[in-house]
Amino acid sequence: MAYKLQFALSIAVKEFVCVFAPSGKVRNIMTKPHLPTAFYTSTRRIRRVTHQLLSHFKVSDNTFLIVLAVIIGLLGGLGNYLFRQMIELIHWLVFEQSVELFNISLDEWSPQRILVLVIPAIGGLLIVLLRLLFDKDLKGGFATFLVRVNLQGAKLPFRPLLTKGLASAITLGTGGSAGQEGPIAVIGGTIGSQFGKIFKMSGDRIKVLVACGAAAGVAATFNAPLAGVFFATEIVLLSSFEVASFTSIVIASGMATVVSRALLGDVSEIVAPTYSMVSLWEIGLYVLLGLVIGGLAAGFIGLHFKIKDLIDAIPVPRLAKPVLGGLAVGLIGVGLPQVLGNGYEFVNEVMSGHDVWYLLVLLVVAKMVATSITLGSGFPGGLFAPCLFLGAVAGGVYGQIVEMIFPAAHLSPGAYALVGMGAFLAAATHAPMTAIFLLFEITDSYEVIIPIMLTCVIGTSIARWLKKDSLETAELTRLGIDLEAGKERNIMKALSVGDVMSHRVETVPENMTLGQFAEFIQQTHHTNFPLVDERGELTGIISVQDFMGVVFEKELMDLIVIKELATKDVITVHPEEDLDTAMRKIGYRNIEQLPVVDRETHRKLYGIVSRRDMVSAYNRALMSKTLGDKDD
Repeated sequence: MAYKLQFALSIAVKEFVCVFAPSGKVRNIMTKPHLPTAFYTSTRRIRRVTHQLLSHFKVSDNTFLIVLAVIIGLLGGLGNYLFRQMIELIHWLVFEQSVELFNISLDEWSPQRILVLVIPAIGGLLIVLLRLLFDKDLKGGFATFLVRVNLQGAKLPFRPLLTKGLASAITLGTGGSAGQEGPIAVIGGTIGSQFGKIFKMSGDRIKVLVACGAAAGVAATFNAPLAGVFFATEIVLLSSFEVASFTSIVIASGMATVVSRALLGDVSEIVAPTYSMVSLWEIGLYVLLGLVIGGLAAGFIGLHFKIKDLIDAIPVPRLAKPVLGGLAVGLIGVGLPQVLGNGYEFVNEVMSGHDVWYLLVLLVVAKMVATSITLGSGFPGGLFAPCLFLGAVAGGVYGQIVEMIFPAAHLSPGAYALVGMGAFLAAATHAPMTAIFLLFEITDSYEVIIPIMLTCVIGTSIARWLKKDSLETAELTRLGIDLEAGKERNIMKALSVGDVMSHRVETVPENMTLGQFAEFIQQTHHTNFPLVDERGELTGIISVQDFMGVVFEKELMDLIVIKELATKDVITVHPEEDLDTAMRKIGYRNIEQLPVVDRETHRKLYGIVSRRDMVSAYNRALMSKTLGDKDD
């Protein structure tokens, strides 16, 4: 009996450790290191019973997907509620208690206000503690989420739902300048992914369920189901539209909104004033606003990554950066406390049109810097809310300036703040439909449609013209990942020519005669041959097809050298270039091989790479990646 009790206790301890221990610590304890055996037994039982029910009632796959969308929507709405409650709890424990303890006033200046800089630093300390325990879970942000959804089968691990959710709540609750929409989209997406994994669905099906969860999270946050739908389709799924997936996303978004309204009431994070347009000639002012906001959004994208690179280059331990970043954000918050947190309260104030324009100009710059420092120093969080803040403040500045220029027109600066908010979001994320429907839902006004459509589309066009990538995709482009290219091209981009090329190259001297060349090609199975001079440098390339045109001219065989028939304008590739580039060069002239040369002279021959070599390397990499995804 004692032996059985000891054995059972040891198994229980192992399973507990597998769930809660940091990644990589207990890999050898069990075959499935993340979840206990009981979980897998339960999921197999659930899957078996579900399949029996589906077969008995003859439920189609699409109908079952809709059922899952309902469940995911309900859980996504509940997850949003719990996440917001966690943010408020941490805000009360850390921020509000600190303000009360030290008698800090955020409305009026006092010497005690300097202590505000300590509050985000406390958040940094908490983030460091979480990173010590769950560092792997906290790596990557929303951009990494997009990669896993679109390129890696959408199979998301469960534990980061808790650990990264807690870390994001710490960021926002302690005054970090970030947003909650990215994290809640990841939380909802993870919920959807878990259902897909439980029922062993295909990658495309899991991707739809992830989008359902993301839509649910955003819809519940803003009490805006249409905005949630377009966020999922436009940003998460990269605008890949299918009727079946769209139906499921709509249902999940609607169910999440129902849950949110039941738990929080029929209110949104952003409360917009009643919108009205004074005259049709205002349309010209909104067009100009779109141009301004587009340029400003492109500038924010550039500034964000410059600050991030500067923080990465600071020679201090990585774990010290959240604390230092918290101090820096807190220092900005001493003078401009409006930049702390998601800033929604101040956004609502700006749309009332009472703040002076020079304060708003300062806040645009301060919010950009504070957000970049927050996320660049290692605080988890999103960029959605900062974009809304920046758009509202920039629109407020613009509205006050045009009001001063046209005082008799009785323009409303708050209206421009409202429209600017949506335009900046559209321009920075390259997602105009999400912004258009978000503003339409929070204003509940048809009058806003034309101004917001114009500013969003113009702002997005200008931002795309100035910056090819959005805030999220720019980070991936820097890593060589193109989400819109798909999995195949990204695998090709990850492989270099130098790793695939053959170093054994059959070259021929450029002064070889046709007769000698005819004897040479009888002894080889190749069809293309680089020409080299006496120094071994590339001077051209000749193919068997080039030679066939004169092969029947017997009297020319010893008189003409192959250099006269060869192609002098050789398409070459460098060892460090990726296979996607090389394959494009091969397809340009429909050739089979490319000489690999140095980048300086373009004549020193390193090797040769063929279409067959590249396809074989791609197949090996694809197989390795597929097996790796299955192991995950």
